[in-house]
Amino acid sequence: MMRRIAVLDAPTNLGLRPPTSTSVPGCAKAPGALRDHDLIARLRARDAGCLTPPRYDPGDWRPGDGVCHARQISAYSVALADRIGAIIDRGEFPLVLGGDCSVLLGSALAMHRLGEAVGGRIGLVFVDGHSDFRHPGNASYVGAAAGEDLALVTGRGQADLAAIEGRRPYFRDIDVVVLGIRAQDEYRLDLQAAGIINRPVPALRAAGAARTAQWAHEQLEDCVGYWVHIDVDVLDPAVMPAVDAPDPGGIAFAELEILLAGLVDTPHCLGVELTVFDPDYDPDGTYAAEIVNTVVAGLAPVCAPESAPPRLLAPPPQRVRDTDRPGPREALPGRPDGTNTLLGLRPPADSAGAAAGGPAGRTAAVDGAIPSGPAPLVEPVGPMPVPPVEPVGPPASAGPGLLRRLPTPGEDLPLADGPPPAIA
Repeated sequence: MMRRIAVLDAPTNLGLRPPTSTSVPGCAKAPGALRDHDLIARLRARDAGCLTPPRYDPGDWRPGDGVCHARQISAYSVALADRIGAIIDRGEFPLVLGGDCSVLLGSALAMHRLGEAVGGRIGLVFVDGHSDFRHPGNASYVGAAAGEDLALVTGRGQADLAAIEGRRPYFRDIDVVVLGIRAQDEYRLDLQAAGIINRPVPALRAAGAARTAQWAHEQLEDCVGYWVHIDVDVLDPAVMPAVDAPDPGGIAFAELEILLAGLVDTPHCLGVELTVFDPDYDPDGTYAAEIVNTVVAGLAPVCAPESAPPRLLAPPPQRVRDTDRPGPREALPGRPDGTNTLLGLRPPADSAGAAAGGPAGRTAAVDGAIPSGPAPLVEPVGPMPVPPVEPVGPPASAGPGLLRRLPTPGEDLPLADGPPPAIA
C-alpha cells in the first residue's frame, strides 16, 4: 500500500537573528522556492497548505533576555503540532517545509502528543550540520531558537519553549540520534555527556550513508516510531552555500539522498522536516532545484507502491549493543486492551517498552562507533551479514550533483553519463 505524502509549509524565520540591522532572514521564502520546482507534483503529494507565522520583529530584545520571539514561537509550535497531528491521523506522511530550525518544536510537540496517545516513546533523527545544543547550562546567554532547538526539545531551556503544554522533554536524550555535525562541533562533548548518540561527518562517511541510516534505526529500536529533522546546512557549503551558517566539512547531495532514503524506508518513520534553506542566497534557483531533486529521490521509498503504511508498535525485547551496558528494562504503559488507539493497532503480546528514561547504562557512541552488525528495526532475529560499504558519491567539493529524480507523468528524463558539471 502506497503511503501518501502531505506537504505542509512552515515558513517561519522567528528562530534566527536578523542578517543585518535592516533585514530579516530569507528562509521564510524556502517553501515557495521549493514549490517553484514542482516538488509537490513530482512527489505526487497532497498539498497540506501553509501555516503562516507571526511577524518577525525582535523589537528591543537584547542578549540576556532569553530566547527572542519566544512567545510567538510557542504559539506557532502549538498550531504546527495540530497540523502535523491531523496529517498523521489521516495515515499520511508529513513533509514539513521550513523555515528555520525552530519548526522542530512544533514537530516535537506533535510527536510527544502521539507518543502519549499510543503509550510509547517517539524518537528523533537529527540530521544537521550543527548540534544546536546551546542552552543556559553551557552558554552565557541564549537568543536564537534555531541554534538551540535540540536543547529545547530535549528539555533544556526556558519553560515557555521547552515545556509547552507541560510536556518536558518532548524527546528523551536516549531517543535522539544526531547525524552530520562537524567533527569540531562546539557542543559535541555536551552531547556525549548527555548520552545523546551522534555520528559526525567523518564517521558517517567512513560507514557510508546507507549503513548510517540502518545504524540510526537500531539506536531507536526501543521507540515506537521516529521523526526526521534535516537542516540543509548538513551539506558542505561548496555545494549548498544558501544557508544562514555555512560550515565547511559537510556531506554531498548524493550522501544526503542515500541517507534520507534509508531513514524513511520503514513504516516507523513518521515524517520529515526540511529547514534553513535561504533563497536570498540562491537568486537563479540552482540550489533549490538541487534540494528538490534530492528530496524527491530520497523520499522515493515512501511513494513506492509496495511501501507499508505507518505503523506504531511497541518494541521487541531489548538487545545489548556495543553502545549499551546491561540495565533494567521498564514496562511500557499501554491501553487496557493493548491497542494503539490512534492508529487502531495492537502491539505484540510479549512487547515491552520504556515510558520514562530507558536502559540505565546506555552511553553515547564516542566518535560515531559502528556496532558490530546491523539488526532489523522490528523483528528480533539473529545477526545479519554486514553489507559492503556503498560508495558515498562525489566529494563535497564536486559541486551540485544533478542527482537522479523521478520523472513527472509524461516526462522522459534521461540520465546523464559521467560526472555532473560544477556550477561556476
